[in-house]
Order: sequence, then structure tokens, then C-alpha cells
Amino acid sequence: MSFTNYLNLAQIVVSVALILVILLQARGSGFGGALGGSSTFFRTRRGTEKTLFQLTIVLVVIFILMSAWSVTST
Repeated sequence: MSFTNYLNLAQIVVSVALILVILLQARGSGFGGALGGSSTFFRTRRGTEKTLFQLTIVLVVIFILMSAWSVTST
């Protein structure tokens, strides 16, 4: 297996993890928010919600770096 194959496999794993983390975050949002409505209150992220938010940012950065690396290595 070549390095490109490992990079593609890792990119698939990161993308699936990113999808799962985003879906776990969407569980707490209301139906109105999904359709573009706005909520009238703001709250801080705490506990698991904060961890999922930070994990999403980390996974997005990893995915973008791997995608850029994949394009330049071809």
C-alpha cells in the first residue's frame, strides 16, 4: 500500500468522524434554528457541548490540512 492510499484512508476516517461530531451537535438545536430562524437567547457552551465544538474545529483543521497535502502530493 502506498502513502497516497494511507492518506486517502485517513481522510475518509477523519471525514466520517467529522460527520458524526457534527450530527451529535445538531441534536441540541431546535427545528426553527435548522430552517434559518434565530433564537432569542444566547448561552455558553459547557461540558460535552464545548468538547464537541472544540473537537469539530480540530477535525476540520486536520481535514483541510490532509486535503491540501493530498492535492500537493499528487
